[in-house]
Amino acid sequence: MLAASTGREKQAGLAYWAARVLEECDKASAGFAADPVHDLRVAIRRCRSMADGFRSVDPDPAWKQMKGLAKPLFSSLGELRDTQVMMEWIAKLAPAGDVVAKGLLAALLHKETAQKAAAQEALAAFDRKHWTSLNAHLAKRTGRIPLEGLVFQHLALERWKEARELHRQALRNRSGVAYHRLRIGIKRLRYTVENFLPQRHQEWSKDLRELQDALGEVHDLDVLRAMIRAYPHIETGERVFWQKRTAEEREQRLGLYRQKMLGENSLWRVWRAGLPAGQALEDAAMEKLRSWASFLDPDVAHSARVTRLALQLYDGLSQCGTFPATAKYRRVLEAAAILHEVGRGGPNGHGGGHQKRGYRKVVKLAPPIGWTLEEMRCVAAIVRYHRGGLPVASNSSFVGLRAKTRRQVLPVIGVLRLADTFDEAHDGRIANLSIERRDSVLTIYSDGLQPISSAAERIARSRYLLETTCQMPIMVRPMVTKQSSRSGRGRRPVTAARPLKQPA
Repeated sequence: MLAASTGREKQAGLAYWAARVLEECDKASAGFAADPVHDLRVAIRRCRSMADGFRSVDPDPAWKQMKGLAKPLFSSLGELRDTQVMMEWIAKLAPAGDVVAKGLLAALLHKETAQKAAAQEALAAFDRKHWTSLNAHLAKRTGRIPLEGLVFQHLALERWKEARELHRQALRNRSGVAYHRLRIGIKRLRYTVENFLPQRHQEWSKDLRELQDALGEVHDLDVLRAMIRAYPHIETGERVFWQKRTAEEREQRLGLYRQKMLGENSLWRVWRAGLPAGQALEDAAMEKLRSWASFLDPDVAHSARVTRLALQLYDGLSQCGTFPATAKYRRVLEAAAILHEVGRGGPNGHGGGHQKRGYRKVVKLAPPIGWTLEEMRCVAAIVRYHRGGLPVASNSSFVGLRAKTRRQVLPVIGVLRLADTFDEAHDGRIANLSIERRDSVLTIYSDGLQPISSAAERIARSRYLLETTCQMPIMVRPMVTKQSSRSGRGRRPVTAARPLKQPA
């Protein structure tokens, strides 16, 4: 972020920063001085970091194209910027008339000249028209996910976990490589917060910037030390001076990092407390899946209705003692219901076999925080079999699931197949279901169902898997209404009866 940026600019979106890249290109091209090069890299990095954030929920390939378009220029500028930073460090640390400094600066100046020429070529090859077109398209999509929302809170927590693990690794081996990776992890957290969580950014930005800068300077000093070791014309006394000088500067910055990031008052704890936990984390994980699905599902309202009906069925069956319900498989069902139509997105999305395309998309998703890989494989399998052919153990979609897991997933698949059929017409005619168990028969009452209709016929066919896994017949009936005994005008649905106590 530019030091002179205003609060408005810090919260500006993709359209602003995409245009800013083009402005900074013009400034940098006039000589590729250190400050314009830095400003251009910051503008490009802002766009690339936004792309990283949105790619986790928006599968539009234009995000990857945008990153790829800017990568050659960004990399070329990075090499140039690294050289310019080394020149600044040598000028800062060297005593007057230092022979080693003069030799290093001469070598770096020669290197800088060649890198400026390479940066000029990369800038000339940068397709500004394509850049503008891509970002105009992508900027329209960014408004579909609100800033400060659960999706970006979940993303920030992912970045926090990644950076926290890099922190542990750096403390274990204390190598320059480990500290450099830690710096990248904290930088990714910083840009995520800066781009998508402006309220938290106001509170955390100073510390995040200081830590990123401190670790960045540790890396710069490690590079400088390596240059000193490789320098051929250096006396023993000069080598000792440079080693001591860089070590002092390095330790000063690591001391700042340890002061802020170790102990009971560590900033790790502060940042974690500001991100979702418990039920809020569960909600954030589900919202991330829902947002991803919304970019692929052509009828989100249908999927929302099917999700509601599926959960009504699942809860009703568990209350009737038909099968033991668990929080794990309830959320697996909810996720599968939300995602079951993602195979319809993209070219030929409305053709046959969308459940197979949906499976291939879902199985590639990384599990949200708090989810296991096996749970996501269950979600993918349920999406695969929510319609069409019945699942068997030899199907590739079931490979990798344990036999016990397959048995537990089968009735969940049956629930979604039936729930999806209740809204197969995508008209929302059926909004509520209730379940009653009498003896060894389950009766599902449905409002809006016409007993003699093509919809009733399809529902009758789709209950087969659920009947088989529950090991009892299932009847589907319209929800009966009765005239009010007082006015004759009121009507009420007959909802689920209490489960009958089964004989021992």
